[in-house]
Amino acid sequence: MSKALNDFRLKLAGKEYVPIFVGGMGVDISTAELALEAARLGGIGHISDAMVPTVSDRRFKTNYVQEKQKKYKFNIGNVDKSLVQFDLERLAEAQKLFVSRTMDSKKGDGAIFINCMEKLTMNSPRDTLQTRLLAAMDAGIDGITLSAGLHLGSMELMKDHPRFRDVMIGVIVSSLRALRPFLKRAAKFERLPDYITVEGPLAGGHLGFGADDWHEYSLKKIVNEILNYLNENDLNIPVVPAGGIFTGTDGVEFLESGASAVQVATRFTVTEECGLPEKTKHHYLEAVEEDIIVNTISPTGYPMRMLRQSPGIADGIRPNCEAFGYILDNSGHCQYVDAYNRELDKNEGKISVQDKTCLCTQFRKFRIWTVKITRSNFRKQKPPLLLKFLLLLHN
Repeated sequence: MSKALNDFRLKLAGKEYVPIFVGGMGVDISTAELALEAARLGGIGHISDAMVPTVSDRRFKTNYVQEKQKKYKFNIGNVDKSLVQFDLERLAEAQKLFVSRTMDSKKGDGAIFINCMEKLTMNSPRDTLQTRLLAAMDAGIDGITLSAGLHLGSMELMKDHPRFRDVMIGVIVSSLRALRPFLKRAAKFERLPDYITVEGPLAGGHLGFGADDWHEYSLKKIVNEILNYLNENDLNIPVVPAGGIFTGTDGVEFLESGASAVQVATRFTVTEECGLPEKTKHHYLEAVEEDIIVNTISPTGYPMRMLRQSPGIADGIRPNCEAFGYILDNSGHCQYVDAYNRELDKNEGKISVQDKTCLCTQFRKFRIWTVKITRSNFRKQKPPLLLKFLLLLHN
């Protein structure tokens, strides 16, 4: 009799879990409700801290976004956004509120992790990332997944926190080449990661591969390279493949080859607990493989996989860095702001920006529909996570 995912258990920091991570999709697509249900069922659920002030405003009726916009209203017409800064105390407050409320509602034997992206540079990359990481630990998060970047300095940012050796810390990589320097830096603090998520070229959203060569890579090959490297160096760190895993059978193949769990995200976008609007869920339900594209419209510099029907593609919405500004680099620049102003100089009518998109506004409005390479077997319904979870465990 063939095995199912439920025949395996993930051993992590002295505990056992159902070997499924629900990936951290922002902005508030992997909702607290989605993560909490995964934890209740014994797995690992992720929330995302992408645009956490916006998430807090929606959920808890706070006023972080409007406060920031009001403070920098004078700069709206200015091409130079270097003056637009996040109030670190308010950012920490929003993060703590979101995480603590989520953790207060946790039930079951699973865990709640938070996905923290390094590419959210926020006009002050080091300070804003450190603020988010420390605030999440303050609020009692079970684990932190370091994503969207090499995170070579992230362990140092957390090293003085009293929970540095208590909270579970993992990193997402797309190659052994990216993993090696992270492990080297982490070893300086005698704090290796508790798990390594290996995200392959078929994942949804931002990809850790080139826009032209992603199809030349294989998740299985990358996972095997990393497993062999860890074994050769006597490093007992759980490996979690991600990207393109759709069925329980897919997951079992990885676990039988030495992986400890699998991460799945797109599969759960059509569940009741997911934060996508109902109309958008129907687009996911109806999508076929031909609808999925990889483009370079993200101002982060990473290629992205999404549905070609995403209404945020080629939109010319005015950037609102004064309220948001999550992609501003440490000089106050964003590739979309530059592209928008380029088109503004050329056009007097309605603007269309073909080569970039405003991630802040488009993700906030659920207008960029990221998706992994999928099989056209989404069920034509929107089931609760429980059903999707059980289907993965036993199929």
